[in-house]
Amino acid sequence: MNKYITMKLNLLSCDAQRPDKRAISKCITEISKQGNPSLSNELADILLEGDAVDIEVHDKNSGSALRALRKLDIDYEIVE
Repeated sequence: MNKYITMKLNLLSCDAQRPDKRAISKCITEISKQGNPSLSNELADILLEGDAVDIEVHDKNSGSALRALRKLDIDYEIVE
């Protein structure tokens, strides 16, 4: 049984000039521990409306997750 440590992220805002909601939703689905597309769509809407969103990612994926968020111009903070 593989158990991974999770890292909590607080997605603060998206500073992209023309944010791509579909790409943001897909990114959240791919990096989040839950991996639920419906929930990811809702979280993307919330983020684009200006509210922060909390997600959990497996620690083993944290580097690629953070790069993906930066590529989409999403500001985040690591929650300890």
